[in-house]
Amino acid sequence: MPVLVVGSRNPKKRGEILEILGDLNIELRDLTSWPDAPEVVEDGTTFEENARKKAVELARYLQQWVLGEDSGLVVPALNGRPGVYSARYAGKQGDDEANNDRLLAELAPLPADRRAAYYVCTAALADPSGVVKEVAEGRCHGVIVGERRGNGGFGYDPLFLIPEYHKTFGELSSVVKHALSHRARALAQLRPALRRYLST
Repeated sequence: MPVLVVGSRNPKKRGEILEILGDLNIELRDLTSWPDAPEVVEDGTTFEENARKKAVELARYLQQWVLGEDSGLVVPALNGRPGVYSARYAGKQGDDEANNDRLLAELAPLPADRRAAYYVCTAALADPSGVVKEVAEGRCHGVIVGERRGNGGFGYDPLFLIPEYHKTFGELSSVVKHALSHRARALAQLRPALRRYLST
């Protein structure tokens, strides 16, 4: 079975991608299978730059097909923050609680009609030589609520409300989330390329 490496050490992110792409005849692994794989410095100014960089550097190192992905939350009223700094918004990489606290504090003075936000996911597929074969972007629009709701997902999910469902990503089932999310939408666009290059 062909192997596709998810360029992440985040088990929750790998789990989501596995659920979304699980029907494809592809073996999905993450970087825990390669403990010596380099930490890619995410110094791009856009999600696409970071996704491409992860895919290219890791594919060359591992000599495997790699899915590089960068995602985050954009709040227009905060001039687009946290944006590409979503995972380290409060300073420490991956501290969801602190990141959520900072976002709530910054939005506290704003009225309800200025709390619109959207998630962005950009995914890049690189071949084992490090050539990017496909790039896709998905977005999901919502509103930031005033307090955490639900225990599902990760990142800003407990604060990100989908108005049509009256629930946050933290409250929605994974099945519903994977039908709506930015990550699901980006990966849906990548499916034809994954089938073309990897599916047996």
